[in-house]
Amino acid sequence: MDYTAIGKIINTHGVNGEVKVYPYTDDAKRFSILKFAYVGDDKLKVHVVSVKYHKGLPLIKFKGYDNINDVLNFKEQIIYVDDANRVILPENHYFIYDLVGCHVYDMKDNYIGKVVEVLKGASNDVYVVKDESHEEHLIPAVKEFVKNVNIDKKTIYIDPIEGMIE
Repeated sequence: MDYTAIGKIINTHGVNGEVKVYPYTDDAKRFSILKFAYVGDDKLKVHVVSVKYHKGLPLIKFKGYDNINDVLNFKEQIIYVDDANRVILPENHYFIYDLVGCHVYDMKDNYIGKVVEVLKGASNDVYVVKDESHEEHLIPAVKEFVKNVNIDKKTIYIDPIEGMIE
């Protein structure tokens, strides 16, 4: 079975076994329809009992995990769904985990660096690209700059304006 990362458990919440999740999706409300999920590298299957939202982040309660001590080891773990239950994205939309690790080139095939993070912005996302000297470049994820994304080849081609990449 294949899995899709949908978020990262960043902390516990309260003492009754809820976990706080940083979503890897534009629509955090997507967690409300979860019935089952998988936690961590071992893909521990958990039954989702409830989902609430606090400051825009999902708070998830799993069946059988009824106090804080039961979920402490879930902190910093990735939460997944099986691919049969993942959201189908529209054309030219990508999962964050697919973008992280992509190699970025300009239109003349010069290597810029690797995507290390995707920042969620109000109007658009921003790709954080780290070059070989560990300098970070911020690339707005808009069609004016991002010309081609190939998830299978893990490549992104951009057309930066003067001063964007220095």
